[in-house]
Amino acid sequence: MKILKAEDDTDEVLLQAVKVLKSGGIVAYPTETFYALGANAMDEGALKRLYKLKGRPFKKPLPVIVGDRKGLKTLIKKLSPQAEKLIVMFWPGPLTILFEASFDTPELLTATTGKIAIRIPGEEIALKLTKKAGFPVTSTSANPTGKRPAIEPKKVIQYFGEKIDLLIDGGKTPGGKPSTIVDVTGNIRILRKGVIPSRVILDLD
Repeated sequence: MKILKAEDDTDEVLLQAVKVLKSGGIVAYPTETFYALGANAMDEGALKRLYKLKGRPFKKPLPVIVGDRKGLKTLIKKLSPQAEKLIVMFWPGPLTILFEASFDTPELLTATTGKIAIRIPGEEIALKLTKKAGFPVTSTSANPTGKRPAIEPKKVIQYFGEKIDLLIDGGKTPGGKPSTIVDVTGNIRILRKGVIPSRVILDLD
């Protein structure tokens, strides 16, 4: 596993990370809450490797991050008025939105549910990474299933060691609550309570 400091030449760090992702590798990177594990979300081989690495059941979808609205449109069927309101208010930021997935979206991302969890992240490194990549990147927490999400590089190393290809060391992340997850495929439903209070979201419906 290669370790790169986030505060070093950021552009070079991102270029190396994107190279790893394009080759089917896995990158650990800091977000505004925890460290996440990134793989090219359109590479089924990389997704299978990520599921195995985490010990994650295939019935659980993998959340992804995108760098802009254009990246969002390639993954979803439609953008509802409720989703538009949430995006305007909370993106970039710690709100994950569950949409109806487009027909081209890999089933490993949706876990055959027909739905996909997406956000535009607020954390500088995470956002810059997906912008530089130009494709959606997975953003599942950096921990084996059932363990606490990593908030420090040393914990990522303890969990995965040489099983991942690159770690972007951004120091300690804030931790605390994870991103809030909301389903907008029908009436707005909170699937996971998180940083953004549920009442603020539900008041928009």
